[in-house]
Formats: sequence, C-alpha cells, structure tokens
Amino acid sequence: MTTLLLAAAPAATVPGGRLVAAALIGIALIVLLITRYSLHPFLSLTIGSLVVAAIAGMPVTEAVESFTKGFGTTAAGVGILIALGAMFGKLLADSGGADRIVDTLVSRSSTRTLPWTMAAVGALIGLPMFFEIGLVLLMPVIFLVARRSGLSLIRVGIPALAGLSAMHGLVPPHPGPLVAIDALGANLGLTLGLGVLVAVPTVAIAGPLFARYAARWVDVPPPALFSADEEEPDGPVGGGGVATRTRRPTFAITVATVLLPVVLMMGKALAEILLPEGGPRTVLDFLGTPMIALLLAVLVGMGTLGRGMGREGVMASLESSLPPIAGILLIVAAGGGFKQVLVDTQIGALIANWVAGSGVSVLLLAWGVAVLIRLATGSATVATVTASGILAPLVTTLDPATTSLLVLAIGAGSLFFSHVNDAGFWLVKEYFGLTVGQNIKTWSVMETLISVAGLVFVLLLSLVL
Repeated sequence: MTTLLLAAAPAATVPGGRLVAAALIGIALIVLLITRYSLHPFLSLTIGSLVVAAIAGMPVTEAVESFTKGFGTTAAGVGILIALGAMFGKLLADSGGADRIVDTLVSRSSTRTLPWTMAAVGALIGLPMFFEIGLVLLMPVIFLVARRSGLSLIRVGIPALAGLSAMHGLVPPHPGPLVAIDALGANLGLTLGLGVLVAVPTVAIAGPLFARYAARWVDVPPPALFSADEEEPDGPVGGGGVATRTRRPTFAITVATVLLPVVLMMGKALAEILLPEGGPRTVLDFLGTPMIALLLAVLVGMGTLGRGMGREGVMASLESSLPPIAGILLIVAAGGGFKQVLVDTQIGALIANWVAGSGVSVLLLAWGVAVLIRLATGSATVATVTASGILAPLVTTLDPATTSLLVLAIGAGSLFFSHVNDAGFWLVKEYFGLTVGQNIKTWSVMETLISVAGLVFVLLLSLVL
C-alpha cells in the first residue's frame, strides 16, 4: 500500500496539462523509435514508459518499480497462454492437421462457393495460430487452389487472408485480444463469444464479397512458388526434419481438437450465466479457465494430432514452437509495463475523467486510438497494448458486456489500413507478386474493411447489450 501511495503522490501535484504532455510525448517517442530508427518495440516501449514517468514527475526508482510490476503481471497473465497457443499451432501444422482441414473443405466446394470456403479455411487455421505462421501456412494452399480452380489469385486469396486477419484481431487466444482482455479485466469467455459474432459477418464482407471487386482491380496469375509441393505425400515435415509423420489426423479429429479450447471457454461463460454456484458450474469454471483450456488442448492434441508423428516428432514440434514467440512475449509484457506507468502517474485517470465528461463514445474512442497507433507503428500488437493501457482506467465505469466490446473495438482499430510500415504488408506483396499499388488496392483495403466493419458490428451489439 505504501508503494502505491508513493507512486501516486507525485502525480497528484502535477498539473493536468503536464500529464497529458507526458503521455503524448511518450507515445510519440515510442512511434518514432519504432518507425524512424527501427528499434525493437520491446525497447521502444520500455524507453517510452520511463520517459512518461520522468515527465510526469515520478521518481526514478518508483518508475522502474511501476514498469516492472506491469511487465510481470502481464507476462504472468498472458505469457503462459501465448506459449500454449504457439505449441498448439505448431503441432497442428507439423501433424498435417491444417492440411487435412484445407484439403477436406476445398475438395467439397464448387467454383462458386470456393471463396467462401477459403474464408472458412482462413478462419479455422487462424483460430489457434499466430498471424505470421498462419499466413505462411496458407500461401501454398492459396496458390494451389487458384491454379486448380482457374479462379483469380485475388479472388481466392483475399477471403483466406480476411479470415486469418479477423481471427488475429478479434478472437482470443491471439496475443492482441488476450493482452487487451488482461489489461481491461474483460471476461474472456464473453469476449470470445462476442468476438466470433463480430468476426463472422466482418469476414464475409471483407473476404468473399470484397474479393469479387478486388479481383477486377488486380488480376495476377498464381506464381510458380510451391508448385512442386502440390501432391506432397506424408513423410518428413516441419523443415529440416523437425518432425516426421506417418499419417495425417482425420478431418473430424482435427476440427474437434481445434475447437476444444473454444468450447471449454464458452462453456465457462455460459455456466456463469445459466448455472447456480457449485457442482457442474465449478467444474466448467475450472475447465474453461484459459490456461487450463489451452493446456488441455495441447495435451489432447499430442494424442490426436501427434498420433502419426511419433513421440520424438511431437516433442521436437513442441520444442521448436517456443523460440519464435520470444519477441512477441517481450512486446506484450512491455506493453503491460507501459500501461502500469500510465495508471500509476494518474494519466489514465485523467484521460478517463475527460472521456466521461465529454460524451464521446468510449468504443469509438478506443477504436480511434488504436487506429492512430496502428497507422504510426504498423504493428497491430503495439496498437492493442498501447490503446488498452490508455483506456484501462475507463473500465471501472463499464459493465462486463461493454468491457468485452471495448476489447473488440481496440482489436478492430489495430487492423486498420496495413501499409508500408507493416511487415505483413510486405509478406503478402512478395508472396502474391504484387506491386505496392496493387497491394494497397487489395490487402490494405481488405484490412481497412475488417477494421471498419468490425467497429460497426461492435457498435450495433452495444445497442442491444
């Protein structure tokens, strides 16, 4: 308690104008370090947090304590979930389960329904996987389907990318939604359910419907990349012999395993609404806890997805899943440290009071803040963690449903208009063989549609909840 009082004391005597300046200078510095000097976001967030504390008048020792407190709390709350999610996603890819989902859905689709099927494929693959991993995994599928169907690469690819991107921004257990849920204290099960409700129509608009027009603006043939892998037999997988599979899991088993953590978390949310305390509700509360749900998914996946990989293949796949996420964990945790500094300097409370008295929709404000940071930094994760930190003090005045919608508004804003400062922009451009202008007409517009449509559906839900 003494530490908290000391942390808050300096800010209590600091004029509001100085606190606002501290926040603006800190955010501008983070953006400048990332965009102009290409400094890693982890370092940029750390430096920006300390600068905010210094300008706000917080003593150096208390500034360090505030940042490390937020860093540790976020790492503890979100880090385990990100690690488990990465393990599950890698196991799904290396086992051939992701390929099975794709092959089954595509083989049962006509040319007319293929764009809708690709949107479903992108969403299913995107549910348990990080965006970059899902993107790399989907590219060979997109090229293969475009070549075999005779459809435009854009007509096939945009729906798949829309499904993948919407899951990344709107549906946990992805890092962005998870860190927003942690920072804002939102109910994960409720946010998951509302996120799916928002994501489905959003994907339909930004995916198959938009692809009809985008394919007219940009018409490119599928590149020869991956053409030799169209009929890849079961055998060594995972690159460099990381894992070996003798057979792929069935479609039913794969989908059931992918949906297991979703069902468990949704069960917890429904139990809190429909069941009395004790008995079955206690069991569902335990099983639906995010860490337990994802841990069970990994353990079950080791048996269902890893059956054809052998014990060594499963262990190698799980081990290789963790190094690539180190940077994500540090960025997310540093974002938590930045949030805590904003709270302890009373900057967050000042912003919350201003919003409360301004009459501005908190959902619209959250979306706008995330959009500005996204445009400036190019990072959806940085936009999410920063916007969550700024808006965290507002949640004390919100009900659980609105808090979950606040998470989704931030997530939608974090996807707005991917352009040249976003690594995903260049990844899509190079894979599809597009010019910068063509990529803006397709990928960038698609991301903007996801962001705007997501906000519209969030606002519509706020009218009925």
